[in-house]
Amino acid sequence: MGSPVKTDKNPPPPAGGAAAAVKDGGAAAGAAGLLLQAARRNMRQYGMIIALVLIAALFQIWSGGILLKPQNVTNLIGQNSYILILAIGMMVVIIAGHIDLSVGSLAAFVSAAAAVMIIHHHVPWPLALVACLLIGAIAGAWQGYFIAYVGIPSFIVTLAGMLLFRGGTQIFLEGQSISPFPRGFQKIGNGFLPEVGPHTNYHNLTLLIGLVVIAIAVVQEIRDRRQQLAYDLDVLPRNFFLLKLLAIVACCVAFTMTLASYHGVPIVLLILAGLLIVFGFVMRNAVIGRHVYALGGNQAAAKLSGVKDKRVVFLVFVNMGVLAALAGLVYAARLNAGVPQAGINFELEAIAAAFIGGASATGGVGTVLGAIIGGLVLGVLNNGMSLVGIGTDYQQVIKGLVLLAAVGFDVWNKRKVGS
Repeated sequence: MGSPVKTDKNPPPPAGGAAAAVKDGGAAAGAAGLLLQAARRNMRQYGMIIALVLIAALFQIWSGGILLKPQNVTNLIGQNSYILILAIGMMVVIIAGHIDLSVGSLAAFVSAAAAVMIIHHHVPWPLALVACLLIGAIAGAWQGYFIAYVGIPSFIVTLAGMLLFRGGTQIFLEGQSISPFPRGFQKIGNGFLPEVGPHTNYHNLTLLIGLVVIAIAVVQEIRDRRQQLAYDLDVLPRNFFLLKLLAIVACCVAFTMTLASYHGVPIVLLILAGLLIVFGFVMRNAVIGRHVYALGGNQAAAKLSGVKDKRVVFLVFVNMGVLAALAGLVYAARLNAGVPQAGINFELEAIAAAFIGGASATGGVGTVLGAIIGGLVLGVLNNGMSLVGIGTDYQQVIKGLVLLAAVGFDVWNKRKVGS
């Protein structure tokens, strides 16, 4: 009998082009895996960004190019500014595991107080502005005390606050509108940065701000990537990272040129940008921000870890009161009047923006940027549907379906990850 045929347990690697093909295939698979992991980790936020782009593109085509005209983009910012301010505060409240139904009525109450102080009693508007923010802080502290230290559910406390502040608004204004505000106060809601430099077809200061924003965004992205590499974390492949940078720069350039071709940067946009930067940093990096996430994620575990839950909840509602006051001031400045009907349904819009932007109904999940994106989704929907002539009745139906779809997607995503 012949000797058995020997098999090589360690076959030689494929030579030449075959080895290169295997290597390239592995690299491509690795890149695809990283992209898939990044998409899964940020599915809700990326999904809302994509939805915002698609909705804007749809109404841009449907409205015959009106939606993204410079004047309409500026109007979009102004019309939704107070809702975006409320959405930032509401996102923090929901992350902490609570809800606030009083923000619309509190915004109306503060706008009425501003009208009475400035127009009837001739208080200088900068002093009145500070006083109104203090009123918001006191109102938030009052509600936060009952929620955090007395233990009454936030739904009940803020529902009572909604009724109290709405009644206070009617008492302040005696059922009548009060106007007009001084020009300086009006600029909070309607003003723009002044023009500087030589006369051109664009707003020079806006172009300069756009360049600064682009530089900061690119440097921050590069710094974040280096930090992730230093800690051996997964990062996007270099080519995809460069594409991401290119997309960020392109969006910033398009937005800057749009604003610069009209009147420039609105004052209220600077307020929103400041809030986004401050609250984004606090929620990501500050101790209080981590405590808010911990408290909303698991209150019992957070308390065992040393989180002062009552203090955190109290501060969350103080913060919400200040932001509600700021939203009321911006609304009054834009309308140039204190009106009894101010703030109606603002709380519903803010809550919807937070949930559409990625907040979880169980708390512990959400970002400040997500709140802005959710508010913009609603704002573009409202503006786009009005431009194409869709009635307000159908608008409410569509917004309700969008909110239901967003929360339903959150529930489905959690079940998929859990399984």
